[in-house]
Amino acid sequence: MKELVSRPELCEDCGRCERICPKNAIRVVDSVPLHCLHCAEDRAPCMTVCPEDAISEVDGAIIINEDDCIGCGLCRDACPVGAIHIDEAGIAKKCNLCIEREVPLCVSVCPTEALKACSEDVISEKREKLAKELERVKMIMKY
Repeated sequence: MKELVSRPELCEDCGRCERICPKNAIRVVDSVPLHCLHCAEDRAPCMTVCPEDAISEVDGAIIINEDDCIGCGLCRDACPVGAIHIDEAGIAKKCNLCIEREVPLCVSVCPTEALKACSEDVISEKREKLAKELERVKMIMKY
């Protein structure tokens, strides 16, 4: 399952992710990457309110079928993180996790790895860091 995880503590506010996104669906505000959280299908407010059923889940990504979108803006209004916008053509746009690619473009250009394509990677890194810190504490406690 694809996902997008941000780690604001690593963001340098370079804007590369914003510039490369084909959907114009990520913004960096005060070094915090803001993007669609791809809510669980049964809890995605945008899917719930769409009168045309133009929003669906595909392999963990909540995507908008732009051919079915009528541009009503209900999904934009329902999104708890403001991750949906209506473009100049009146079509709702949001992150689709670059579903056609193995790794989302924003992840591939992030120089500090503030964006990751898998939460397991982030969890593994935190486990390793914690294990090293525990070893350091053990060494201090011996003395």
